[in-house]
Amino acid sequence: MRVSGVTIPKDKRVIIGLTYIYGIGNARAKKILSQAQVDENVRVKDLSQQQEDQIRNTIEKNYKTEGDLRREVVGNVKRLKEIKSYRGLRHTKRLPSRGQRTKTNSRTVRGNVRNIATSGRKPSAQKT
Repeated sequence: MRVSGVTIPKDKRVIIGLTYIYGIGNARAKKILSQAQVDENVRVKDLSQQQEDQIRNTIEKNYKTEGDLRREVVGNVKRLKEIKSYRGLRHTKRLPSRGQRTKTNSRTVRGNVRNIATSGRKPSAQKT
């Protein structure tokens, strides 16, 4: 089954398979399946063609997914950078933009640099 250009694995339950699509998480997958009147526990390979079409139509009508959503997110970040807002500056510097501390955390963002303090003793004088 393909939805929004993403192939959903056949052996997974439908509710899990839908989360492979960018923009659809657990809660949204539940909502989509209830609107399409499809059981959550059915495997993707056991879906009928009509059920697949219902799921596909529900997603396309009501939700932004994949390329459109990615484009929107990138546009939002770009706008924040252009107006030089605080969050935009944090994005530009590649730092956390949602208030997280940076003194001890955010290793992946700052580059995994671990400066280990030495004992403080000066090295002994070298032989002459």
